[in-house]
Amino acid sequence: MRDIFSMPSDDVSLRGRNDNVELTKAWVGTSLAYAVAMSGGAVLTAFFPSFLFVAALTCGIAFVAHELAHRVVARNYGAEAHFIANNGWLLISIVLAFTGWFIAAPGAVWHRGYLTPRQSGLIALAGPAINMVIAVLCLGLFYVTPNDILLPLNIPLSFVFTQAYTINAWIGLFNMIPAGPFDGAKVLNWDWRVFAVTVAIGIFLTFVLPRSGFMPGF
Repeated sequence: MRDIFSMPSDDVSLRGRNDNVELTKAWVGTSLAYAVAMSGGAVLTAFFPSFLFVAALTCGIAFVAHELAHRVVARNYGAEAHFIANNGWLLISIVLAFTGWFIAAPGAVWHRGYLTPRQSGLIALAGPAINMVIAVLCLGLFYVTPNDILLPLNIPLSFVFTQAYTINAWIGLFNMIPAGPFDGAKVLNWDWRVFAVTVAIGIFLTFVLPRSGFMPGF
């Protein structure tokens, strides 16, 4: 049985895998875990579908966009790249969510092929970068969206944008940790200046801007 903390290392582990299925598993599992955490574990209440809907539009999409960015850039450099959902971690994240903790590790993009340090760094950077871009876009949409626009389940669209901003900013910064399997380690190995600028932007979006008074409702 493969260790749930490791990625597949050979073709046997990838045989029969479908990227779309793997990404769907990551989206569903991560969305469910985030909804459970947001609701305080109250999954049997009438309000839980609302939490799940918001989680799917914000946290779920944030993680899928992150992994797709890695895959697109890797393939652009000629590498073989596939997303593999980590079923073990998805289950762990759902269980932990009932305790109030949200720790998501839905999987990762596995790739192989000759890559320069710059290419590897750019592949790693693509994930956090797309999350930060989405965060900025959500901030802009928040300011141009009327407060009375409602989504299904009477959820204000502006609320979805605030949640999407928060989770994307957090995911972008968190993945820049310069150690272990995190994207930040590969970016730092490539260019410390790019690493420093990206971390600075992540800190600004995650901690500084929400406390600046510039973002009412956040």
